[in-house]
Amino acid sequence: MIIMKIFAERVKDLRESNNLSIQALSRALKISASSIFRWESGQSDIKGNQLRLLAKYFKVSTDYILGLED
Repeated sequence: MIIMKIFAERVKDLRESNNLSIQALSRALKISASSIFRWESGQSDIKGNQLRLLAKYFKVSTDYILGLED
């Protein structure tokens, strides 16, 4: 799926561009590191409330994270 691939790339890019490890992002969002790893590797979808937390943390829109806008 194209959207899943874009989502995985965007999460990883946002994390890395902010010099965060998976563990640091996990602590900041209070989401398991394994969930973040699965998002970045395309193995799992994100839940709506987690998507909102991620967007708010990185100050981007949920549409950006999902690849619906640039």
